[in-house]
Amino acid sequence: MCLGIPMQIEHIDGLIARCQARGIARDVNLMLMQGAPLSPGDFVMVHVGYAIERIDDQAARTAWETYDAMVAGDSDHA
Repeated sequence: MCLGIPMQIEHIDGLIARCQARGIARDVNLMLMQGAPLSPGDFVMVHVGYAIERIDDQAARTAWETYDAMVAGDSDHA
């Protein structure tokens, strides 16, 4: 199973975006998203350090709620 982490773009410098999620900031490679219109404030799904998909804020919230439920062992949300 592969797991993508929803992160919000803080700023972009070329093909690198500084993104944050839950107080943790990381540099994310945008190479796979070339041609996609991305800007600070956008949410992206990050896998192994690469942004693989642009998502909306609701999808990011839903993903985090699902991950939280999985960690808590709540089978109603998994």
